[in-house]
Amino acid sequence: MAHVARIPSPALSSTDDNDDDDTPLPFPAALPRSDFLASEFHPAAYLSALPHRHQTLEDLRADLRDRSSAISAELLELVNANYTAFLSLGSELEGGDDRVEGLRVALLGFRRAVDEIKANVSRRRCETSALNAKLRRVRLSVSRARAMLDLSDRLSALEERLAIRPEGQAQTDESVTVDAAAADDDDHDDAEDTEDSDADEHSHGLLGSPPAKLLQSARECRRLQALAAALDAQHPFVAKMQRRLSRCRSTLLLDLSNALKEARGAGHGGHDRVMRYLEIYRVLESPREAVKALRSH
Repeated sequence: MAHVARIPSPALSSTDDNDDDDTPLPFPAALPRSDFLASEFHPAAYLSALPHRHQTLEDLRADLRDRSSAISAELLELVNANYTAFLSLGSELEGGDDRVEGLRVALLGFRRAVDEIKANVSRRRCETSALNAKLRRVRLSVSRARAMLDLSDRLSALEERLAIRPEGQAQTDESVTVDAAAADDDDHDDAEDTEDSDADEHSHGLLGSPPAKLLQSARECRRLQALAAALDAQHPFVAKMQRRLSRCRSTLLLDLSNALKEARGAGHGGHDRVMRYLEIYRVLESPREAVKALRSH
């Protein structure tokens, strides 16, 4: 039987040609050293950015040997160029431990100084806070004292207007006191009742205090009551002022009751005064006293 020669197919022929081709792969260009000296160099990212570098293992080994030889040569040149400096390096480093220790001691001293300053600042802060609190208390006490003095001065003026003898004052002659009170009434009548002259023109002959004067005294009494209520009621001075204020109020109600009695006794001529006296009771917030005065008269 005759043997038939087999003719290889074109595909197999080309494959065999490629397998038998021992031509080395194209050697890529060397990687620049500057790429490895970059501040943000990452090996994995750098290798992934180098596609299609066809190198065999032997090529890589040869490249590494070349680079190692180059680095060794550069290191040798560096040592030769700085040989004197390398020889004197030991002598220059001699005593370095003492210097480091001295520096450490200096730093510790600096830290202690800083801690002392911080402690002093903290202490001064506490002292300043305490002094500020004390200053606030002193200012509050001064404000209260001024309010007390103002209350005392205005209360004295009210007592003088109502002809009340202050506590502790020596007893004076009764006739002199009555004359002074009458003169004071005349002065206030001239100064304060000018606007009421038309309304009181039919009330001549009435000896009671005019409504304008009693109204002014009543308003001042109410203001002094509000001022005293804002102070410490337990303070001895304030308690004394309260007693004096109560005397003023009682005297004012007594004068008001007498004036109301006299105005009602004057008949139709005193009707206007009666209404104005009742208005003063409202200012003093004493409606019961007003009713009592009307019933008793």
